[in-house]
Amino acid sequence: MKTISIRALHEKTGEWIRQAGTYGEIIVTDRGRAIAKIQPQADLRDIPYFARRRMSQAFRRLMQRGKLRGGTDSTQVVSEDRDRRTS
Repeated sequence: MKTISIRALHEKTGEWIRQAGTYGEIIVTDRGRAIAKIQPQADLRDIPYFARRRMSQAFRRLMQRGKLRGGTDSTQVVSEDRDRRTS
């Protein structure tokens, strides 16, 4: 991650935008305080489908009201099952 000032961004905007692919996230500061973030655009094929999904408003409301509880992490269940089979 790289941090630059707002002045540096103003002077060479195009260069910093292109550099986002190299540096990853670039934080823009104004007088030492972070105010913006430049992120490289990831190719959607590189991001798993379930990581791209967004929670709907209705589902979010149910979660906030406590109507839904988080279940067991499936990776934990699979790992435990594999451990039992090898023992």
